[in-house]
Amino acid sequence: MTAGNSNIEVAVALPVHHTFTYSVPSFLSPFIAAGKRVLVPFGQRRVTGYILGSATETEPAEIKHILDVLDQEALFPSSMVPFFQWISDYYKHPIGDVIKNALPGGLTLYDYASLTITAEGNAALTNNTVTSLQRAVLNLLESGPCRLKHLSDRLNQNVPGALIQSLQRSGWVSKTRELRPASTKTRTERQIALAKSIPSQDRLSKARHKIIEILRQQGEISMPALKRQVPSATRLVRALEKDGYLIVRHKRIYRDPFGETIRADTAFDLNAEQQSVVERVNDRLSQGFATFLLQGVTGSGKTEVYMHIAAEVLKQQKSVLVLVPEIALITQMERRFRARFGERIAVLHSGLSAGERFDQWSLILHGKVDIAIGARSAIFAPFPAVGLIIVDEEHDASYKQENNLRYNARDLAVVRAKRNDCLALLGSATPSIQSYYNARSKKFIEINLKQRIERRSLPAIKIVDLRESMGYRGVRRFITPELHRSMKDTLDRSEQVLLFINRRGFANFVLCRSCGQALRCKHCDISLTYHQKANALRCHYCGFSRAATTSCDSCGSSGIKKIGLGTEKIEATVQKLFPKARVARMDRDTTTRKGSIFKLLKGLKDQSIDILVGTQMVAKGHDFPNITLVGIICADLSLSFPDFRAGERTFQLIAQVAGRAGRGASPGRVILQTYNPDHFSISAAKEQNFISFYKQEINFRKTLNFPPFSRMIQLKISGKDQQRTKDCAATLGNLCLSLKTSNASVYASVEILGPIESSLTKIARRYRWQILLKGTRASALHQFVGQLMANNPAVFNRRRVRVVVDVDPVSLM
Repeated sequence: MTAGNSNIEVAVALPVHHTFTYSVPSFLSPFIAAGKRVLVPFGQRRVTGYILGSATETEPAEIKHILDVLDQEALFPSSMVPFFQWISDYYKHPIGDVIKNALPGGLTLYDYASLTITAEGNAALTNNTVTSLQRAVLNLLESGPCRLKHLSDRLNQNVPGALIQSLQRSGWVSKTRELRPASTKTRTERQIALAKSIPSQDRLSKARHKIIEILRQQGEISMPALKRQVPSATRLVRALEKDGYLIVRHKRIYRDPFGETIRADTAFDLNAEQQSVVERVNDRLSQGFATFLLQGVTGSGKTEVYMHIAAEVLKQQKSVLVLVPEIALITQMERRFRARFGERIAVLHSGLSAGERFDQWSLILHGKVDIAIGARSAIFAPFPAVGLIIVDEEHDASYKQENNLRYNARDLAVVRAKRNDCLALLGSATPSIQSYYNARSKKFIEINLKQRIERRSLPAIKIVDLRESMGYRGVRRFITPELHRSMKDTLDRSEQVLLFINRRGFANFVLCRSCGQALRCKHCDISLTYHQKANALRCHYCGFSRAATTSCDSCGSSGIKKIGLGTEKIEATVQKLFPKARVARMDRDTTTRKGSIFKLLKGLKDQSIDILVGTQMVAKGHDFPNITLVGIICADLSLSFPDFRAGERTFQLIAQVAGRAGRGASPGRVILQTYNPDHFSISAAKEQNFISFYKQEINFRKTLNFPPFSRMIQLKISGKDQQRTKDCAATLGNLCLSLKTSNASVYASVEILGPIESSLTKIARRYRWQILLKGTRASALHQFVGQLMANNPAVFNRRRVRVVVDVDPVSLM
């Protein structure tokens, strides 16, 4: 776009689906560029907008002027604008919010309405003419101004807008709008240097002489570094600068999220199978877009393959983007890439502070690094020219964002690769059914690693039928004799044990001994889980917590029974069974603090941990050669979910966690405990036969017309009022039926399922309904939803009942 163009297209950071045209005052014209933020008027508000490019000319009276340009440099390259527009259209999400979600947090400016009591309002409190609610509002404002949006919450009751207007008309309160500044900013540091010509030093003190000598020897130095040598440097530098001896500049510094340095390594020699895969991918690097699906058994050296291909891309002076499903895996991947490629790495994930994330984003944007590694949000890394996008563990459901912008980073990786005319490389030992179907349909190119490195054998898996333990009491119900013996033998050999159960806490079901009622979450339709370490009952959906020493809500009895098990109970039990063993736990409860994941992984590597108990966090991509036994406490937990993908997730989880065993010189063994030994997901996992599982699963999907044979869009309806939510779901269902009937030929392929209550009927005080739309033609399905939203904006923009569009949903619960 040219600086002289007076009209620009702007996406505002609000939930509105359109872009807007603004004019640019002549004095701001030189600062306009696509990718910059601008402050714009929007109704009575001032909000952040993102410049997308030039706009078509319109009558000056029809558009408003921008108020300010907020950035010296663009926050994203203009080449990413079409990518954001595609995301907005495909996921039916406002483009301004798409960009806001892509950027580091804390950059958005908003203004807000604030109420202040006036002198007349203070006087009104002394007479009896005010109503009780007016008095409550005025009493609250006596203690200081209050944001309008917080008023009802602070009074714990609804305050109608009409009441606020009446208080304003009476002159008792005044309303002003204030701008909330961005919370994330660049960090600068003072850099000290000698002036080109300095005055005589005859009368300088020893300390000032020392500063000048340091600068002569070292050149420019930061103020913190100088203060370490001369503690009084701050005061002395100020005086020396004033007298013309020194020059002080403010230089941007980048916050470092890495910590310790990494010892460099060199590329390993590839085996014949790895070399074949690398050559096949590298041969396509200069031929434009393609998507490869790398199916490599656990321990086959996929990461080494990634790094060899990345090295070839870097030689072509293009960038590499690496996605991993969880923060726990980023540390391992980042350390291996840093050891190979040095300091040309940036990381992007939610575990960083807002400032660290902004700095990592800036390093990418300014071309100071050419490899970015991160979780799903790293798909938005602002590289202008991407040469390769790697998606490790591509099957993982964590790539799907489940709130706000509900995108799938794996799918966006393919879209971005196509738009950048580069390669996408999806890797997994247990590919998703969707991806493997695409490979079989020739949309993706299938490549394979069928052998572990150094021809190590896959672990032997033994199934233990838990139905035979149902008569036992205590520990033998879930630590079977077979598993107990295997653990003892493994520890006797000074090898490590991994125990997996995909459930955290101590007891997952808590009920009253007197009346039999479960203790449920106050805000969700779900029973509470007992956490022994915190001595609390917690909800794993909304975070609600109550003391464990509680009484029954139904009958008041204090006799509470804790049933079931989770990682905490397994950890405590194992510690009693093996008192000399060093036991650790890896789940969401133990990995929330910064650095906790790295500490656990380091303990495994250093062999200061003998037994690790964990949830699915331990199943993904970790490589610890001394783990030779994996115990799967109960393989059936994910099979019980009311979701057509339950079998797929069960197979993937078992195969992945089993793959942690035997990755070193010693062979591995897996004890798989299950109540369903004959289920095809379990038997296929035992044989570690993905093809066998795929053939059975794909036939099931085809019979029921589930993805990949159809596409789905889920309409999620939720609200705090049960009846109003139900009515909205019914109204939306009728609108869907009416739209299909009135356009029968266009929408013949669209199937409407529902409305129906969600499996979890209430979460975080919100009652939940859903409508599932299925279609064999993606274009018709997207057109259907687009027309539904355009025709019924009032339904999709209600304040009290929220309607969310989830394209390609991963969870149907």
